[in-house]
Amino acid sequence: MDLAILPKLNAILNATSACFLLLGYVLIRRGHRKAHKGCMLAAVAASLLFLISYLVYHYEAGVTHFGGEGWIRPVYLAVLGTHTLLAIVIVPLVTITLLRALRGRYVLHKSIARWTLPTWLYVSVTGVIIYLMLYRFFPPGI
Repeated sequence: MDLAILPKLNAILNATSACFLLLGYVLIRRGHRKAHKGCMLAAVAASLLFLISYLVYHYEAGVTHFGGEGWIRPVYLAVLGTHTLLAIVIVPLVTITLLRALRGRYVLHKSIARWTLPTWLYVSVTGVIIYLMLYRFFPPGI
């Protein structure tokens, strides 16, 4: 397997997750619970596939260094830092939110989903931004 395709796949999975999250939000606001559930389960699946792909890539390839210099470097590090911290936080948040929904505890689900959704969206979107900065705009050695 060519590991070079995994960063792009990871960005695609992050973008897919973000799209399902946004669509799921719109659907629940319109009262379409079944469609909302399908979108949110698809977002979970995309995020799980991302996590597996991410772990495989970094286990095999190691660390990738940012090639940007000057003012863009602290911007990249700020995005990466907040992304990484919230990526750790989002795992239990998604788990709790999902379990509450699957158990029919909708009031509790809604109370935590208000925090989970924007955090998860931030992690998904910044994952794509990090990919673009790291592999497209400022790759190492350029």
